[in-house]
Amino acid sequence: MTDPADLRPITTEEWPAFSRAMLEVFGDEPIGSFTETPPSVAELDRSLGLFADDGRVAATAGIYSRQLTVPGAVVPCAGITWVTVSPTHRRRGVLTAVMRRQLTELHEQGREPVAGLWASEGGIYGRFGYAPATARGNLHGRTRQMAFRPDVDLGTGTVTPADADAYRAGAARVHEALRRWVPGTMERDERWWERLLRDPAEHRGRASARRFLLHTEVDGEVTGHAAFRVRSRWTDDGEPDGTVVVEEVRARSTPAYAALWRYLLDIDLVRTVESAYAPAEDPLRHLLADPRALHARPLDGLWLRLVNVGRALAARRYPAPIDMVIEVRDRFCPWNDGRWWLRGHPAGAFCAPTDGDPDLVVDVDALAAAYLGGVSLGTLQAAGRVTEVSPGAVTQAATAFSWPVSPFCPDQF
Repeated sequence: MTDPADLRPITTEEWPAFSRAMLEVFGDEPIGSFTETPPSVAELDRSLGLFADDGRVAATAGIYSRQLTVPGAVVPCAGITWVTVSPTHRRRGVLTAVMRRQLTELHEQGREPVAGLWASEGGIYGRFGYAPATARGNLHGRTRQMAFRPDVDLGTGTVTPADADAYRAGAARVHEALRRWVPGTMERDERWWERLLRDPAEHRGRASARRFLLHTEVDGEVTGHAAFRVRSRWTDDGEPDGTVVVEEVRARSTPAYAALWRYLLDIDLVRTVESAYAPAEDPLRHLLADPRALHARPLDGLWLRLVNVGRALAARRYPAPIDMVIEVRDRFCPWNDGRWWLRGHPAGAFCAPTDGDPDLVVDVDALAAAYLGGVSLGTLQAAGRVTEVSPGAVTQAATAFSWPVSPFCPDQF
């Protein structure tokens, strides 16, 4: 039962069995009404289920319709999610069938030129053409060592605690203002804000309920927001040794950003700060008098897949001119496999199939890694993932594919 024809979208009535099968593979317990009714962000017409002979759900998958910021533009992105295969159906080609069905349909529908996912395991998705395109910093440090440089400007605005409703209203405006400038960022409509702000006790990990901050200027404009938790701890000597678990800090100005972090680092009874999903190149380090006080253990974030190489490369912008032929090797999606003529500059781009001689040869997953500007094609060449045919082509392409803002995706799905 590995034929893609056996995979099909599920119905609302089938959601309870589908969701329970998915949670069982992930090792999660049902929370709230999740296994009773589909969440508001679910798109069951874009789901895939594989049903065993006894009626059990043997495999699950889904797609969210998202909007992804890429260098200089915003493109539709298929958010791949819910991907599981029951142990009873492993090593039968089921996952390959799921991936092929999704990508083939995306190509045929022509809706999204790229697909993205968060990988539960790092060794799974590379063989299907996905690659990490953003990184999360996994930051931590001791708060008493994280004094700011004396020249850091905290501005004239105010940082105040907020309830969930006020936070949602203010943070949504900040997010919308920022998301078009940072590659890897996705839109958040009301459904996604609702999902983001859910706070079941089972997910708190011995920490407090989520707390919220807003940064407001003297004219009342909200220019920054932060969400965090506090995990209390006391040493054997009775000394406080708590941790502030920072989930998100975004701001429209440097003073607002600095003021929010200063508040977080000055919380009483806290000695450690953690921020697993902060950008890998978070500006916080450059606010500190001692940059070594902030430690990072970078991990992969959003994985990307170019569904349609021509449309994807033409959609983004290039800070330096590029005019070359790129030979893309894509064994999983044959419509991408071949040579593509790319012309791009800061105002736009063109990309189409060609029979011209290649300047570069690159695997499709390596091209996906470089797509948002966070991984250099020069680095990929050093790893043997890019072959230079025309002298100087890697330098030219690496410069053109770069972007002044590091990619960052704060939204898991």
